[in-house]
Amino acid sequence: MSLVSLPARLEAILYLKGRPVSLQELTSLVGLSESETEQGMLILIAGYAQRDTSLEINQSNGRYSLQLRPGLGELVRDLLPVNLSTATLRTLATVALKKRILQSDLVDLRGSGAYDHIKELVNQNFIERKRQSEGRSYWITLSEKFHRTFSVLPDLGGSSEPSQAA
Repeated sequence: MSLVSLPARLEAILYLKGRPVSLQELTSLVGLSESETEQGMLILIAGYAQRDTSLEINQSNGRYSLQLRPGLGELVRDLLPVNLSTATLRTLATVALKKRILQSDLVDLRGSGAYDHIKELVNQNFIERKRQSEGRSYWITLSEKFHRTFSVLPDLGGSSEPSQAA
């Protein structure tokens, strides 16, 4: 059993997916029954409704998404140091959290739209792609421009490729 609550796990999934997610997909990802997952979503929705926060859970056409509350889009766009969509920024945030990730794993986490996000992020020089020494995917890492733009120091320790041991 996970130490993280079900609503917190559901919130993390919605954040990382960055797109509307069906109850069935959420159920599959958390590994619980549909009724338990739905109960977790109700708790999460109620928590957001009780707090004065910039985010909200939207439910539409049987799908759930985590999004900015109406009226905050312009404020956030004006604050961003780069011209990237919210979905592309979420993909970049995922790479930043992982430090180094296989493109195939990133697409599994973020969905097929991540291919377009990766292309845009490479074109704007926020990430670097390097073919795996063994395998067919690419390693995605943060670029120097990312660290300069977002004032995040690079992790100077560690090896050039993570261990293949699981």
